[in-house]
Amino acid sequence: MTRRLLLVNGPNLNLLGVRDPAVYGTTTLADVERITAEAAAAAGFEVRSIQSNHEGVLIDAIHDAREDCAGVVINPGGLTHTSVALRDALTGVSLPFAEVHISDVNAREEFRRFSYLHDVAAVRVIGEGVDGYASAVAQLTALIP
Repeated sequence: MTRRLLLVNGPNLNLLGVRDPAVYGTTTLADVERITAEAAAAAGFEVRSIQSNHEGVLIDAIHDAREDCAGVVINPGGLTHTSVALRDALTGVSLPFAEVHISDVNAREEFRRFSYLHDVAAVRVIGEGVDGYASAVAQLTALIP
């Protein structure tokens, strides 16, 4: 049986590489998906990726993950600070998940410092740039039997 992770990237992450490169760098979403897939493969997992600017699409993908995924790696973008529904989806499927943020949200605007996911995430990786995705995969897969 194939072991799989769901990679979820939230609103505006489709603009990686062009949106505010001083904060997010010049790496694209396609690069992030490749980095994540390579890290997962090294741990014996494959990755299914989704990015959407629509909360419901992300929630549906998380719900579907309970059928064939062992865990979730998520960068919820701005939904980090606003979405109880996303939190409920992640806790509702009972899959371990890693919360990833490219920038150091704790060193940015005050509103970015709160995460609805912080206390339920199995792993949190903050401020490591896009390499944080590989770190999140390594830490998360180490927790999955």
